[in-house]
Amino acid sequence: MLTRVKSAVANFMGGIMAGSSGADHGSGSDLPLRFPYGRPEFLGLSADEVECSADHIARPILILSKETRRLPWTTGYAEVINAGKSTHNEDQASCEVLFVKKKTGGTNSTPNKNSSTKRRSSLPNGEGLQLKDNSDTDGINLYYWSLFDGHAGSGAAVVASKLLQHHILEQLQELVDILRNSAILPPTCLGEEPEHTTANSRTLTRAASLRGGVGAPGSPSTPPTRFFTEKKIPHECLVIGAIESAFKEMDLQIERERTVYNISGGCTALVVVYLLGKLYVANAGDSRAIIIRNGEVIPMSSEFTPETERQRLQYLARVMATIGVTRGLGDHDLKVHDSNIYIKPFLSSSPEVRVYDLLQYEHGPDDVLILATDGLWDVLLNEEVAEAVTSFLPNCDPDDPHRYTLAAQDLVMRARGVLKDRGWRISNDRLGSGDDISVYVIPLIHGNKQS
Repeated sequence: MLTRVKSAVANFMGGIMAGSSGADHGSGSDLPLRFPYGRPEFLGLSADEVECSADHIARPILILSKETRRLPWTTGYAEVINAGKSTHNEDQASCEVLFVKKKTGGTNSTPNKNSSTKRRSSLPNGEGLQLKDNSDTDGINLYYWSLFDGHAGSGAAVVASKLLQHHILEQLQELVDILRNSAILPPTCLGEEPEHTTANSRTLTRAASLRGGVGAPGSPSTPPTRFFTEKKIPHECLVIGAIESAFKEMDLQIERERTVYNISGGCTALVVVYLLGKLYVANAGDSRAIIIRNGEVIPMSSEFTPETERQRLQYLARVMATIGVTRGLGDHDLKVHDSNIYIKPFLSSSPEVRVYDLLQYEHGPDDVLILATDGLWDVLLNEEVAEAVTSFLPNCDPDDPHRYTLAAQDLVMRARGVLKDRGWRISNDRLGSGDDISVYVIPLIHGNKQS
């Protein structure tokens, strides 16, 4: 990997760096870092390789080499650092295969690697793609991909990339019995009907009937009959709720620990969880996910920015001049420009979660889920990304598991462009992305095989 990175640097030397090369914002704290800065663990980079990859002039594209252990489902991944706006690459990524076991004891408020869930190592020198000690039959396999785009420093993105998956696992532990046994009926929620609802449209539950039968009708000591509707909660909604709760817990953990650790800034979060035949795509921020199926684009996320949530922020014009996203993790110390007003109360850590049922479709080898930070989407449209992928993959050996990594590399190259005398340029001499860019290309055909 080091030779590959140095070679890329040598090939692109000679340009001029765009933007500022100052240190990360918020790095002046005397508190220790919660986790040291680095690149995604699955890349398996040494300290020298991390340093070499941070060249803002050459901007080498990092990919998984053929010699390293591949990500699950032969997922492709590629990334590149920004053109100089921050010292560190503020994007972070993580990918793991995990095993969720039924909760057996008390709660663990701060998830860690010693929790009751099992995981496999995704590092090149790990134990392979098989789950560790997965002989248990009282749990569920879970696949996890994530992207975090930091702002005002990389601290929050690094912390979230290490810990968010453990919060998701903890939330799902409560649901193992329900989710793995289709014979167990979903829980029931009793919702009281409005008083103006007609009697014919009400569903009288047994409990409500018994309450109404006590005492004589109209008696002063008899409470009025209450009518309730039974609302079944689908298993899918339970998983969505667990993911939403995990995001909230992750944000609360960052808030607690910022008093003892230097956790700079905040970050957007884009997460995919594969569970029991379905993909759950959770997004808080301006990263984006799309599915490309038979050449068709299926959006799997919405961007949350001051522009898209203008109605919610209509009285907070100054907020829009301070931060570019309205949902994400962290930002607990961020204030409105030139004021002492904290912005956090007006931001949300709640993600939008969309669900894609893999069992409803038979996917081909060129059907993929694309996850990318805004460095890609700022310069390429959904349709341009789909055209690039559908043109690239058919030209690769269909039996080459590295084809999806090469497709991710191609997308990063298209968005970054080539350094010319007028900066980074892409097709039609348009301005390329000067931002950090991170891209996953996840083949959906492997999801069908898992199911």
